[in-house]
Amino acid sequence: MEIKNVVVGELETNCYILINNNKCLVIDPGDNFEMIKEAIGDNKVVGCLVTHFHPDHIGALEELLSKYDLEINKVDNDNFKFEIISTPGHTIDSKCFYFKDDNTMFTGDFIFYESIGRTDLGGNDLDMKDSLNLISEYSDEIVLYPGHGPKTTLGHEKKLFRLYY
Repeated sequence: MEIKNVVVGELETNCYILINNNKCLVIDPGDNFEMIKEAIGDNKVVGCLVTHFHPDHIGALEELLSKYDLEINKVDNDNFKFEIISTPGHTIDSKCFYFKDDNTMFTGDFIFYESIGRTDLGGNDLDMKDSLNLISEYSDEIVLYPGHGPKTTLGHEKKLFRLYY
């Protein structure tokens, strides 16, 4: 699976384009629909995944859904196998998308490189702590793709979890 990162909008949100066998998924279409469309290229869009519904993660969502006749967090294709993990904390609706076969997880604003998401924007500290405990059960080797900033690994981030709560 090829992963393209398109950094969009004023808050430099990571929009990810996952490509497999000329099919693609778009994760967090935050803004700049034309940039996202260019990154999609000739690939067939088979789904749109949204980690949470803050404006910087969904600015181009309506255009994307309309252009490609999609539904949110529903994929009509066998090219992409993933688990949806509910990880409230940053927001009540925060989700991670775990692609086990590719050892990758898209975390939105739940976990960043050496940080976690704020909990005062629609979430809470107790949910964040529970979600960190839940995600700690997953493999250290998983590569995390956050909503902002560089990628990291779950093992690297787990070492820091105790500093947060």
